[in-house]
Amino acid sequence: MSFFKDEIIIKVKSGKGGDGIISFRREKFVPKGGPDGGDGGDGGDIYLESTYELNTLSHLSSAKTYRAGDGENGKTKNCSGKKGRDEIIKIPVGSQVFDANGNLIHDFINEEKILLLKGGKGGKGNQHFATPINQAPRIATKGKNGIEKVIKIELKIIADVGIVGKPNAGKSTFLKVVTKSNPKIAPYPFTTLYPNLGTFSYDGKKYIIIADIPGLIEGASIGKGLGIKFLKHIERTKVLLIMLNSEEDNYYEQYNSLINELISFDKSLLDKKMIIAISKIDLLNDFEKLNNFIDKMKKENKTVYPFSSINKTNLNQLLKAIFEACL
Repeated sequence: MSFFKDEIIIKVKSGKGGDGIISFRREKFVPKGGPDGGDGGDGGDIYLESTYELNTLSHLSSAKTYRAGDGENGKTKNCSGKKGRDEIIKIPVGSQVFDANGNLIHDFINEEKILLLKGGKGGKGNQHFATPINQAPRIATKGKNGIEKVIKIELKIIADVGIVGKPNAGKSTFLKVVTKSNPKIAPYPFTTLYPNLGTFSYDGKKYIIIADIPGLIEGASIGKGLGIKFLKHIERTKVLLIMLNSEEDNYYEQYNSLINELISFDKSLLDKKMIIAISKIDLLNDFEKLNNFIDKMKKENKTVYPFSSINKTNLNQLLKAIFEACL
């Protein structure tokens, strides 16, 4: 069973170079032929390759050490050993890779492949050490050892839109209806235990990636609930969709609570474009408090989008606003 993992520490080791060998030709009627010891093959390299096909680091949990292959030793007749097998470690786009001291090695914001560790150089066979004075050298060199390193990989999901809201705000239902994804939905808090991703297109051409972040409660930025673990996933988004729940008619309190958590985590998040939406209006009977909140936010030059994922009320207007904010 797969599970979501956004941080992992692994050990990586490139391959050792093969040894050069000492060998001499053995030919008929030639009592002592010249040196023909081949070179050792280079050790295998370690590569990191990012792909959109992955959205978790859980596949790396099966092994603590990832090794490339060692190079083969040299062979007779001046033949070199084979290069060691390269190890290609696949990770999701959005991964950041750090060394053991916390220094950033690379930030994978697109699909790409980089060389992380070069394999050890193969040793030289005795064919290289012949001289006019020493025509039968008994010298060969060992292959160089591979490089071993401990790295930490952290995933920060890359999405156009990050949905921010309290538990049961209707985020997962919205994502399911709009993007045809299949997040877990249930009438109790914290059914979303890890970020879910989905895509939609408003114009049939440009696709928008939406990330549903697990619900924030007051104190999430200091570790309460699940929020602190996943707030980092909205750092890369272009737009924040602040989703309020109409079942709790304290709209301004909900809004302020979410904004305060964002500020506590990273105040630069408020520099992002924000869209305010109020979900589940199909369940609402009293619209007075809703209208008061909309009017109040309008005075602050903020537009509010009340909508229903179930009966699609005002859903198209909200999607248009999201699409235009992402352009």
